[in-house]
Amino acid sequence: MKIAAPLLALILASLTNTSMAADAGTAAVEALGRLNGVALACQQPALVARARNAVITTAPKTRGYGEIFENATNAAYLEQGKGAVCPDAASLSSNMAAAEQRMKSAFADSK
Repeated sequence: MKIAAPLLALILASLTNTSMAADAGTAAVEALGRLNGVALACQQPALVARARNAVITTAPKTRGYGEIFENATNAAYLEQGKGAVCPDAASLSSNMAAAEQRMKSAFADSK
């Protein structure tokens, strides 16, 4: 019983840190997914491959992150298909680099 209180405190502290990292990670994966959807719709295959590679190599391999990426990709692709103007490749690449950096920062402790 004496070990239960410290153990519970340790578990709660680790859950809090994981939750904060997950929120930043979720936002970063979602942002990269949106950029991936735009790249798909705007026929930028090199950027599509770059986005997918960034998620595969940086984010933890969980179903949740994969679904977040795919759902954001699909939503952005469909939105782009409603007649939005495609950004130029340089702008899209720059935005993707920023999203990749946010994702690396969000998951720096998970490696």
